Amino acid sequence: MRLAAVAILAVLAAGAAQGASVEQNDPYLWLEDIHGEKPLAWVKEQNARTFQVLQADPRYQQYYDQILKVMDAQDRIPFGSMKQNYIFNLWQDAANPKGIWRRTTIADYQTANPKWETLLDIDKLSKEEGKSWVFHGGSCTPDLKRCFVELSPGGGDATVVREFDLASRSFVTDGFALPEAKSSVAWVDDDTVLFGTDFGKGSLTTSGYPRIVKLWKRGQPIADAKTVFEGKEIDVGVELVSFEGPDGTIPIIQNAPSFFETEYYTLLPDGSAIKIPLPLSANVKGVTKGQMLATLREPWAQQEGQTPIPKGSLIAFPIRSYLRTKMFPLATVLYTPDARSSVEEVATGRDAVYTAIFHNVTGSIHVFRFGDGKWNETKLDLPQGGSPGIVSANDFGPEAEFNFESFLVPPTLYHDDGSDKPKAIKSLPARFDASGLVTEQFEATSKDGTKIPYFVVRQKDAKGPRPTVLYGYGGFEISMTPSYSANFGKLWETKGGTYVLANIRGGGEFGPSWHDQALKTNRQKAFDDFEAVAEDLEKRGLTTPKQLGIMGGSNGGLLVSTVMTQRPDLLGAVVCQVPLIDMIRYTQIGAGASWEAEYGDPADPKMRDYILTYSPYQNVSASKKYPPVLFVTATSDDRVTPVHARKMAAKMEAQGHNVLFYENTEGGHAAAADHRQAAEMWGLSFVYLAQKLGLN
Repeated sequence: MRLAAVAILAVLAAGAAQGASVEQNDPYLWLEDIHGEKPLAWVKEQNARTFQVLQADPRYQQYYDQILKVMDAQDRIPFGSMKQNYIFNLWQDAANPKGIWRRTTIADYQTANPKWETLLDIDKLSKEEGKSWVFHGGSCTPDLKRCFVELSPGGGDATVVREFDLASRSFVTDGFALPEAKSSVAWVDDDTVLFGTDFGKGSLTTSGYPRIVKLWKRGQPIADAKTVFEGKEIDVGVELVSFEGPDGTIPIIQNAPSFFETEYYTLLPDGSAIKIPLPLSANVKGVTKGQMLATLREPWAQQEGQTPIPKGSLIAFPIRSYLRTKMFPLATVLYTPDARSSVEEVATGRDAVYTAIFHNVTGSIHVFRFGDGKWNETKLDLPQGGSPGIVSANDFGPEAEFNFESFLVPPTLYHDDGSDKPKAIKSLPARFDASGLVTEQFEATSKDGTKIPYFVVRQKDAKGPRPTVLYGYGGFEISMTPSYSANFGKLWETKGGTYVLANIRGGGEFGPSWHDQALKTNRQKAFDDFEAVAEDLEKRGLTTPKQLGIMGGSNGGLLVSTVMTQRPDLLGAVVCQVPLIDMIRYTQIGAGASWEAEYGDPADPKMRDYILTYSPYQNVSASKKYPPVLFVTATSDDRVTPVHARKMAAKMEAQGHNVLFYENTEGGHAAAADHRQAAEMWGLSFVYLAQKLGLN
């Protein structure tokens, strides 16, 4: 036993030594000082070089103007959320770049020109307070008297929380308020809230999120707020939400031991927290008719000997009955997807549960209504062959609203008055002429034989290979489904370019199983899938390596930078946005520790060895020839942070590779805080792709 222990310690020490060596030999650690004078000077220099190369192209200003015109257009659909008799919306345009938070009645919203009531002018507030505020949302009490307004200075995840009075259109003096932090708040009633924030040393998880939840009464000093829940420092963090309806409010504490596991608690009348008996794999979506709706990431046997409910299923748990009796009731299965299907969205209204169910990456909307002790299912009459989405469902009324769009069909908003007969009430005018374009779906075969679907959008009469952009994500069970992009339509497809969307493993296109196949030590499968799609495009004669560009952001940035280092022979250009790249240090950067369930912990020697086989930062080499790459990131991104892109750009530049780098100061993880910043980012990206891939 003692010898075995010594052997284990030796292995751990060797792994730690290897990790220390990798980090100690990193000459670009100084770029991790995000706001340091020297790194920001480097960023300024890099941006200037990028602007000189790309903004000098006459197409840049044309692209910028066209993108901004579309984004600021007054004929956009003002999507919003329903609450009681109102629709709430944030509107941004040329006159209001930061936006106006506003509302109108549900009835008036259905007219061609709704009468909007301004609640908060973010541009005016920013000017008055000398802050570059980015609106991150407003959550209101059921009676719509008060709201929490969340404002981010620059667009990062950390926000300032303030209480707002809807009647006076002003912030509440001495109301509930939290300073800048990654906080979470939820109403219990008009005078009571649950909140988690940075309470000082030891109050956050290693991922940088709150782990302590307190109950705060109006007029009470924040220091006297009662602690009702404490998670562990190694947990991802807590998030708070209130499910509201005519039968009352159910405040929920969601504690995540890992990114894909959640414990659910609610409050008893005495203010103590009680755990809801759902499995860690449950993903709660809402409450209606006394039923809590959730999807399952793993199979769940509710009782010993019972056949488990399959993963991916949509279930209803009788929460009101449980809270009343404290006896464990059985959940009901509403829907179980097959191997090529997934439950993409779920929303609860007062009278129904709405679901977007996709099969082979296109979808339909299904409605489940509870009556006579059972659930009845209806499929809504909406267009097929694209992506239907649930915009909003009214917790206090019968209404719901849906959106439909595809690669070539602009969004249309549908209103359902509760009759399950949605009617189109608003449509986005076409932003490009799609008459000469076609959408096709193909399959590539990955290294292990798995069939990987992908969409191709191109000109009908295209002959021979064309400049092509391949986009992918492949992580966190997030699905890539058909969507209408004015940018790709106007600036790429109608000019003769081809756009491709890959549905690789790691995503959620076919439910949790599709995601799980590319977790941790199976991460390479996502890269193999993407490379297989690239190869398939070239085999079909749709493009060539010199004409193929790849693009991805966040986890998609990890995807494209990894594929760039592994298969540079397949590619002509890379656009890598707000990426993860240094996978040996990712847990020490931004919110990286929260993603260990996705990538594994590099502090574990076995995981470190595996991560080192693909981590782009450690695998990029001066001896290899890579396609030209543009890195896009943001100083204010406090989730992934600009560190990954900075270090990779500096390292590749020193190795003599063709690199451009662009870092916006604002925008957070979106890398753009307003329409002008978005137009700049996308204008640079499309000019870059056109230059490198030969699009005229």
